[in-house]
Amino acid sequence: MTRIKTLLLPGWMVISALTVMGQTQVGEVALDLVDEQSAIVKSGSYSNTYWVLNDSGDEARLFPLRADGTAIIPPYLQRHYTDRTRAFPGIPVYGAVNQDWETLTRLGDTLIIGDTGNNGNARRDLALYFLIEPNPKASDGVHVLSRIPIAYPDQDGWPPEEWDFDCEAIFTFQGKVYFLTKQRANQRIDMPKPATHLYRLDSRRPNRVNQLTLIGGKDNLGGWVTGAELSPDESRLTVLIHHPINAGIWIFPKPRRGDNFLKQAGQYLPLGKLGQCEGICWQDNRTLIITNEDRDIFSVTLD
Repeated sequence: MTRIKTLLLPGWMVISALTVMGQTQVGEVALDLVDEQSAIVKSGSYSNTYWVLNDSGDEARLFPLRADGTAIIPPYLQRHYTDRTRAFPGIPVYGAVNQDWETLTRLGDTLIIGDTGNNGNARRDLALYFLIEPNPKASDGVHVLSRIPIAYPDQDGWPPEEWDFDCEAIFTFQGKVYFLTKQRANQRIDMPKPATHLYRLDSRRPNRVNQLTLIGGKDNLGGWVTGAELSPDESRLTVLIHHPINAGIWIFPKPRRGDNFLKQAGQYLPLGKLGQCEGICWQDNRTLIITNEDRDIFSVTLD
């Protein structure tokens, strides 16, 4: 069973947080099949429910978890999955393929899966999957509503010279989906410093490629962007980073006008050595849930 450690950061101050956060190991999700956890989002319809997914190479499926990391299994299936040798296989997503699932977000009662990983820098089939959130206690599968192909307006080669078109972070704001790229600077970490671009999806045509709209960008983040989520009241955006420096969180307030969250300076919270952190979501307007690929779960409370 996963244990959750709560870390209080009064006024977002980080003077004492670096040591505590960097040295705390808090357990792991017991379900073995969650072996490369890449994203997490809180349910909008069911209490104490979080959805997670595995990275590329896994089946097209989602895993419903409680806040303590235990799997939510429909009652009529529980007798079949009593130990690790017959582990609960999750909820299959029919009509989807996990080519490189890296991110997950929610728009009302609709889950959005980002098949937007691009480690080889040459993909021309990036897409989002939209699906109605299933009832984790009564569903053994869910069908895709639509697959929306997407492309970057500033990419002109496959592969391009720049390593700027990998995405592990999507979020929603005012009914639209936004993308934060994981820019790897030609695989070098010295120059330029890790950066990101912010894009918006303005159309959802399933039968043709939807060009994203470039909104803005930010340099010198201190690490690659691996997750993002807007608070429930839409007052602040959190951006999760890791590598080459230890994991950390950027917090950007809602813009006074428009949707360029990266236009403002933002505040940085170092997390220390918490592993390869790739999932982040809000539990409420003050509390963040963070996960890493080793199945650890952390809770960070902001005043």
